[in-house]
Amino acid sequence: MSRNAPRIAIVGVAGRMGRTLVAAVEQEPQAELAAGIVEPGSSLTGVDIGELAGLGRLGVAAVDSLAAAKDDFDVLIDFTQPRVTLANLAFCAEHGKAIVIGTTGLDDDELAQLDGYRDRVAILFAPNMSVGVNLTLKLLETAARALGDEGYDIEVIEAHHRHKVDSPSGTALKMGEVVAESLGRSLKEHGVFAREGQCGPRSDKEIGFATVRAGDIVGEHTVMFATEGERIEITHKASSRMTFAKGAVRAARWVVGRDAGCYDMQDVLGLKG
Repeated sequence: MSRNAPRIAIVGVAGRMGRTLVAAVEQEPQAELAAGIVEPGSSLTGVDIGELAGLGRLGVAAVDSLAAAKDDFDVLIDFTQPRVTLANLAFCAEHGKAIVIGTTGLDDDELAQLDGYRDRVAILFAPNMSVGVNLTLKLLETAARALGDEGYDIEVIEAHHRHKVDSPSGTALKMGEVVAESLGRSLKEHGVFAREGQCGPRSDKEIGFATVRAGDIVGEHTVMFATEGERIEITHKASSRMTFAKGAVRAARWVVGRDAGCYDMQDVLGLKG
């Protein structure tokens, strides 16, 4: 382990994503697993988080609050729920900790609250931490600019496991936003999220969304550019949560020591500009 490896804390280590994050940090020699947080009052408080993740004892006991780990970590990774994430963000801002946020489903008010901390703390916020997804976003930007308004209908199709609570996924929305911005459109104005009954033909500028929730699908996203005579599809499929976890650990290593601000994976990967 590097002498300057960031000390990482993980929220929700008892959940599926939390356990995967524990494994991802353990696989990264340039990071230190410093703390794991479970729900307040959880019976798992005090349990070794390596055992929770099926990795054997790692010598790090689960705690049920960030306050209990306040002096142990440099950066927090949070893939929880909007209300929990915002409370954890406030804690990090107060105590000088960087934070990596992979939580999705934030509404406009919650996004505004998150953005309000940009002058107080280094925030890495991305709806998808996968390196492949973020490369896909760059490809979508390029495709949308090249195709322009040349009669291509744009549809975003996404599929996730049956337990996912928000729809469309944060990644699908981000893909729609990237395409819309590249075309000089507003997703709020041109996004179409439901079609039922006699809805009439699609408009030229709309960006449609379709959602699938089934089984244990980790995450699949396709953006279709279709016109008469041809169809272009840009697709990303994830087969394991580890791809998101490894991206989050990479983001955590990158964001520690940065100036206060709100960054994303495009910053981490040097894809902006």
